[in-house]
Amino acid sequence: MDLTIHHGSDAGLSREIRVDISHADVEAMRSLLRAGARTGNEQPGVDVHLDDIVPKPWGLEYRAYVDDFLDVWQLQVDVGHTTSMHNHPRKLTYLVCLAGEGVLSTLTDEFPVRTGDVVRIAKGSFHSTRNASATDRLDLIEVEAPRNKYDLLRLRDGYARARLGYESGSQVGPTRMRRLPYLPYAFMRSGSPCGRYQFDVIAGMDLYYRGLGLAELLVPLGIENLAFDNVHVLSRYASPDRAPQLDSYYLGVRLVD
Repeated sequence: MDLTIHHGSDAGLSREIRVDISHADVEAMRSLLRAGARTGNEQPGVDVHLDDIVPKPWGLEYRAYVDDFLDVWQLQVDVGHTTSMHNHPRKLTYLVCLAGEGVLSTLTDEFPVRTGDVVRIAKGSFHSTRNASATDRLDLIEVEAPRNKYDLLRLRDGYARARLGYESGSQVGPTRMRRLPYLPYAFMRSGSPCGRYQFDVIAGMDLYYRGLGLAELLVPLGIENLAFDNVHVLSRYASPDRAPQLDSYYLGVRLVD
């Protein structure tokens, strides 16, 4: 088995799920590399299209926050669509379900994903996410450490993108990335292009005294994510009792009423 599920404190309403790399992942990666597939390296300040909306055959994605070490994206998977079976050989990935119903597949397992679930995907683990709803869009937050959008190998794809690299095109949206003067080389946007989500940087001290209810989801910011190869994502659903760090900043994701 390559996954471990821990239920949150709210009677199993949401879960923290860990997906580890398996021998099947290693063999699949070895096969792709022998066939000529390669990962790339993002160049901050050069690959500027990554700061706009990136259309996908299954929906779209856009960057919500980025610094030199951490990258946070929001993914919108349309009804009837599925992302490619892909991996990130060099970066740790978290997927958090904001809304909708999905199924996450690995090379050896699959399991449902619902609102509030936090999925930790180890480096090199192949995964694919399918929208399981017949009527509603699947909204996800993707957290990647370290930052590198081109760290990608596609094994299988329903849209003829197998073995191809990350998309090179983008569309300018209604919300743009802006520089954060109080965090080193950090940029973020204030809200989603669809207007459904708001993004804020919140101090750990505020969270300590006011509670995690300031946001549905909190992503810790800072070099510790990379140094310890672990991002302690806080979900109001899956981890309501986990205390924030007082001396840290968090990216808060809030549903707009």
